[in-house]
Amino acid sequence: MSQPSSSTAAPVKFAYWVPNVSGGLVVSTIAQRTDWSLEYNQRLAVAAEKAGFEYALSQIRFTAGYGAEYQHESVSFSQALLHATTKLKVLAAILPGPWNPAVVAKQIATIDHISNGRIAINVVSGWFKGEFQAIGEPWLEHDERYRRSNEFIRALKGIWTQDNFTFKGDFYRFSDYTLSPKPVQKPHPEIFQGGSSRAARDNAASVSDWYFTNGNTPEGLKAQIDDIQAKAAQNGHTVRIGVNAFVIARDTEEEARAVLADIIEHAHVEAVHAFGDAVKQAGKASPEGEGNWAKSTFEDLVQYNDGFRTDLIGTPQQIAERIVALKAIGVDLILTGFLHFIEEVEYFGEKVLPLVRKLEAEQAARAGQAGNAGKAALEAVA
Repeated sequence: MSQPSSSTAAPVKFAYWVPNVSGGLVVSTIAQRTDWSLEYNQRLAVAAEKAGFEYALSQIRFTAGYGAEYQHESVSFSQALLHATTKLKVLAAILPGPWNPAVVAKQIATIDHISNGRIAINVVSGWFKGEFQAIGEPWLEHDERYRRSNEFIRALKGIWTQDNFTFKGDFYRFSDYTLSPKPVQKPHPEIFQGGSSRAARDNAASVSDWYFTNGNTPEGLKAQIDDIQAKAAQNGHTVRIGVNAFVIARDTEEEARAVLADIIEHAHVEAVHAFGDAVKQAGKASPEGEGNWAKSTFEDLVQYNDGFRTDLIGTPQQIAERIVALKAIGVDLILTGFLHFIEEVEYFGEKVLPLVRKLEAEQAARAGQAGNAGKAALEAVA
């Protein structure tokens, strides 16, 4: 069945990118108070949970590059964040290829028990060819990577929900396999995935619980969301939508825009171009040439996932209004990045989130009044 309009559904959810990779969330030499260490990240997780964030997304990188000299592994790092919190759900990024579904199913089921149902995964089909080559993993063509991800997700779901699971795919094969214990979460831990290409959207519309898209204009996002939800409805599938956004919330719009200008002015030009070459190869490699980053500008690429394009930059009121507008076109979750994570997450929780909830409540009240008026009109006619 199709997903209900987000304008009348549950409150929009918030996630943040875990800075378990050095360099923060911008390819810039600007001074940052964000740190990639465990101690910093555990303090951040506690602050984000207190601020009202529901999810955190740990990144996966195997090699240095593009300003990220150091990288903590995603699954073990996610578990460390879960130990520091009580409500936050942590998404561990997983790469089919380096990971086998049986290993992931076992790891995540165990962490699900340890954390009482607070682990999820983000299946990353792969965009960094050099990384795959460096660790000796085959680099598949664009749509083949998504076909492998599709099998990967179907295998995971089968292992997590069935006994004596048998699967005969082109990439993965299982014979009479029973995982025990199975995860706490039912039917299984949430499965997220990203992408913008036709293959990515089709995959989300058939097997994934959540779809992450890069930052974009409301018009660009609505076109993607409408396409995915139409396909999902045809498949009898339900998928929810998350959008990437780099948030710069300040007391005045001038302050916020000045921070953005400063980040871009200090862009690590060589690293941005190198990152752009890698990701545009991945995006343009899709048959229709519409994958992630295929049309990103230099300024867009200073933030890894086109987060500036979502334009959550300004005062708390401006940002809250834009978030509610995104919800109205079908966005269920905002995946945020910040320059100085801890203090800006705290500011967001104090200044922005209450305004979002207030606007959502006002919108719901108006929708209820309109519904009651329509009902009264029908009764009058009858």
